[in-house]
Amino acid sequence: MKSQPSKSQSPISVNGFKQPTAMSIIRAVASSTAIETGQSVKELEARLQAQDSKFQQIPLASC
Repeated sequence: MKSQPSKSQSPISVNGFKQPTAMSIIRAVASSTAIETGQSVKELEARLQAQDSKFQQIPLASC
């Protein structure tokens, strides 16, 4: 059974458009990078989500 995303993870509607979740942005970046570099998508996702990642302090763009 698939779990439902919590309210904090659900997309927020701005001007009638749903905004992507942080997880969907991470997945998009990981899959794009994997295509370009030949690395594993799962490995790249894990690196982007890692608590000790050098990318943790970079905020995601928002409207």
